Amino acid sequence: EVQLVESGGGLVHIGGSLTLSCAAFGFTFSTYAMSWVRQAPGKGLEWVSGINSGGGRSTSYADSVKGRFTISRDNAKNTLSLQMNSLKPEDTAVYYCAKTQGDLIWLGMDYWGKGTLVTVSS
Repeated sequence: EVQLVESGGGLVHIGGSLTLSCAAFGFTFSTYAMSWVRQAPGKGLEWVSGINSGGGRSTSYADSVKGRFTISRDNAKNTLSLQMNSLKPEDTAVYYCAKTQGDLIWLGMDYWGKGTLVTVSS
């Protein structure tokens, strides 16, 4: 059974940093691309960042987080991470880890975690 468990959310001040983690179970983590998606209060889902599988592990970011967030993966530990710097109030959201249907980000997501809440406040 595929399971994705996010952790690391919390309350952080404007300009602060936070690192989210996602532990993956039930599938061969190294062979699938992974993404982070968020949902701000009262808004729809927003794709944040993704990382392909394979040696290149190429990454992609939404314009709203480019230059501030860094996605990475540890295939040995079946873990996905999101380093978030220079946080803004508009980054406040529930962040979800998502598995894609193949080795590339753009193949679509088929499993999601339950999310972790990030609140950015003054």
